[in-house]
Amino acid sequence: MKAVGYQKPQAISQPESLIDITLPDPVATGRDLLVEVRAVSVNPVDTKVRASGAPAEGQTHKVLGWDASGIVKAVGPEVTLFKPGDRVWYAGSIARPGTNSELHLVDERIVGHAPRSLDFAQAAALPLTAITAWEMLFDRLGIAPGKHPSHKTLLIIGASGGVGSILTQLATRLTSLTVIGTASRPETQAWVKELGAHHVIDHSQPIADELKRIGFPTVDLIVSLTQTDLHFAQIVEAIAPQGKFGLIDDPASLDITKLKRKSVSVHWELMFTRALFGTDDMIGQHRLLNEVAALVDAGLIRTTLAERFGSINADNLKRAHALIESGKARGKVVLENWG
Repeated sequence: MKAVGYQKPQAISQPESLIDITLPDPVATGRDLLVEVRAVSVNPVDTKVRASGAPAEGQTHKVLGWDASGIVKAVGPEVTLFKPGDRVWYAGSIARPGTNSELHLVDERIVGHAPRSLDFAQAAALPLTAITAWEMLFDRLGIAPGKHPSHKTLLIIGASGGVGSILTQLATRLTSLTVIGTASRPETQAWVKELGAHHVIDHSQPIADELKRIGFPTVDLIVSLTQTDLHFAQIVEAIAPQGKFGLIDDPASLDITKLKRKSVSVHWELMFTRALFGTDDMIGQHRLLNEVAALVDAGLIRTTLAERFGSINADNLKRAHALIESGKARGKVVLENWG
């Protein structure tokens, strides 16, 4: 099968940072699905792993990719949730080879039925970010779905990126929270507003001052999706006493004792946790993805696909990695079909 991978971690500007390769076709066993991958999207995790992660022992190449849509080609003997021919979408497991291959193995418990109303590229934009956003909002922060008046406020730092684009939609469509998104450029601010945020502020300015400017001295909930260490002093100032703070990125250091005086709780979200540890509720991601698919088909959630980067090959994936690393991506970048 065709695939894209690398032999050693290096900068995306290097010729062999990502290369076109051929690998043996995998075989489905246990609860695995064998999926014909039709589209993939690129996430910050791809660039982080490529820059530092070597191939596993016994593997000649490392294959990235943690977002895919496609068709089930075969199933393992213990599979009960899917059959060959089903259209599926999923993010996969960071402990296994990624989705940048024509055929891919994935545990059925972290796979959902793809939305009927989306094409493969539109669907591939959503799984990793939808799982991350859903788990952050409902599992980590404990927000109750529903439109009962709450008068609570949610600030999303980095609302125009992949996770922010879906978190903004989930919070505005499924909860009664007042949602404030941050973005620093006119085009990304317009994108966040279009996705439903009630207010948009500029995170290149002091966030606490920006919030006061629009009438919010403090906010109850803050989710930081990027550059948390850079914004942390402003987060400490802006969050309300007994608030909740969630983050997904990897700050080099974070002194959370600064939140003690306000009794603020801290919540990490990593959507790979369930698959990494085989948790008892691992099948929750299957149910979650099915629920998001239903919301998409009902017109309540839209795809966050922003750019189609052509067919799945090393050259196009290099361009996508470079865009993600620039910090200027809006929404999601997707590649489709094998060229």
